[in-house]
Formats: sequence, structure tokens, C-alpha cells
Amino acid sequence: MASLDLHADPVDLTAALVDIASVSGEEAAIADAVETALRAQAPHLEVTRDGDAVLARTSLGRESRVVLAGHLDTVPVNGNLPGKRTGTGDDEVLHGLGTVDMKGGDAVFLHLAATLPEPRHDVTFVFYDCEEVEAVRNGLGRIERELPGWLEGDLAIVGEPSNAVIEAGCQGTMRVELRTAGTRAHTARAWMGSNAIHALGEPLRRLTSYEPRVVEIDGLTYREGLQAVRIGGGIAGNVVPDSAVLAVNHRFAPDRSPEQAEQHLREVFDGFDLTVVDSSPGALPGLGAPAAAELVAAAGGTAAAKLGWTDVARFAALGMPAVNFGPGDPTLAHTQQEHVATIEIRRVAEVLRSFLAA
Repeated sequence: MASLDLHADPVDLTAALVDIASVSGEEAAIADAVETALRAQAPHLEVTRDGDAVLARTSLGRESRVVLAGHLDTVPVNGNLPGKRTGTGDDEVLHGLGTVDMKGGDAVFLHLAATLPEPRHDVTFVFYDCEEVEAVRNGLGRIERELPGWLEGDLAIVGEPSNAVIEAGCQGTMRVELRTAGTRAHTARAWMGSNAIHALGEPLRRLTSYEPRVVEIDGLTYREGLQAVRIGGGIAGNVVPDSAVLAVNHRFAPDRSPEQAEQHLREVFDGFDLTVVDSSPGALPGLGAPAAAELVAAAGGTAAAKLGWTDVARFAALGMPAVNFGPGDPTLAHTQQEHVATIEIRRVAEVLRSFLAA
């Protein structure tokens, strides 16, 4: 079993985590290593295991509790393991699967778990499985069902990559399908049929002219989006298609519920058959909460809106403000070229230590 030194430099700890392969559904080895290290090197913490998730927490009777959460899994390997380092000093870069998404964040949390025995907030550490696959398998959902008390707190910090900048809340997301019907005919006698694909011209026109909202919440700007992402239809090269489908993705600001977002889309596409395929609510930034305000102050007083959906929404649904704060450029996540500037790993560690230290 791999050995982890939680007292090591967070950069070295990141490199050690990266070299433990942990594709979604195959997290047992990294969960074993994390559990063993926490039990041996952080005796001040209560530690428990739930499947391939590892949880630890202080119980110091502080007035508030902060949850630090990071997923242990990665997307499939793509010729980017083991990890490697290039450069030196402030130009040092760590390359490899998971360096960005999100073993840099995990390493920071593990390092703080071992080296801050008496934080000024009680702290819960959640290292969970299966974030990179379908939501029904997400370890946070299982923990919420089986160990709900472990997810309670006054602020949640998810270590997803954010360029070492606090990104508060997140957008909601919704996928819908528009279906049109026609009448089949031979394309040589097209006037005898009705083309269902052609009927998608009007919803596509509405999408082209659509002007998304720009919403300010807690001083942060959330930009919405509405985009066609797929078109399907037709059965053969010489048949007028009698059915077609247009898939549309909507990213909506967290001031709207999924129900309100759906109503908005039904108004935009009035007259067309619309079906909601899936949806997830957004998360309000909640920066007015005391613990969140303290974190922003520790990070230099600035925060940005999260343009995308992350597991902060799960914590927001539990009634607590939640932010993304982790090292790495999110645009590099899931790419073969995944890499992180080590200065960002140290930056996140410094900010969180300042925020949590007694």
C-alpha cells in the first residue's frame, strides 16, 4: 500500500497522491492510503470510512464548523501517469492526471488535517469517491444518506480547481430536448412529406437571437447561457425525416430554482414539445455568512462567481454557504496535458491555514 506523509510539503503530497491511480470506481487504494495516514498521523481527529470515502473531524466545541471536501477519483488515465515535475522555484509545474482535478486540493486538506490540531473552527474533512461519473454514484450523496451528520457545517469549501481564487456558489444546469414531428416521403417526392429537421429552424433561430441574463448576487456576476448541443433525426439518405430532436443546455444563475429555469425555457420555446432530461440547482454564494466572510478576508478580500456546476450545490442544498477554492486551471481538467503550478498549491495552503489557525 502506498504511504503518505501528511506533514510533508503539500506539493510533495500532491505528487504522491497523483501517483496512486484512482479512476472513478477504483478508489480503494487511495482511500486505504488516506485512511491509514489520517489514523496514524492525525490522532486528534475522529476518522471513519464509508465505502471508498474517508471522513475525519475535530470535536473541539468551537462555535462554528467548516467542511473541507475533495473527491479522490479521476477521469481515465490518458498516458499521463506517473506524474512529473518541470521548472524550479515559482516556475515549478507538476504534471499528471489529477494534478488539477483535484489532488492538489486533496493534498492541501490532508496536510491541514495533520498539522492543525486546534483550529479556531471545528473542521470536517471529506475525501469522497465517484465524483467524475453519473451523479447517482457520487460519494457525497451516499454520505448524505448514511452519515448526514458528517456533512453539517457553517461553510463548505470544495477543493475543485479555481486558479487559487475563491469562486463562490455555482450556476444551475439543465438539459432539455425539443422534438419535432413530420411525415416521411421519398426525397425525390419531398413535397409529399414534411421535414422534421427543417422544423427545428425556428427554435434554432430563437437560440441565435437569445440574450442571456447577467445577474449580480453578493457583488458577484453570474452570466447565464443557452446553447444547442446536439441535433438528431432522419433514418436514411433518401427519406424525408419524420422526427427530429434538438438538445439544449441551459446554465442559469443561482437566483433561479430549477422550476423557474424550466418555466423560462418553456416560454423561450413556446409552441414546441419540450422535455427536461436532467437538472441540478445552483448554489447562492452566501458570502454574507460570517465564516464565508472570514475566508474571503483571508484570501485578500476578493472572490469571483463560479461559472459552472460543482458539488458546492450539494452543500448549499443542505443549507450552508459553499465555495470552490483549489489550485489549478479548471480548463486543464480532464485533458492529457493536465498540470498545476506548484505556487498555487502553496497559495491555497497558506490561505486556508490563515483562515483556520487558532
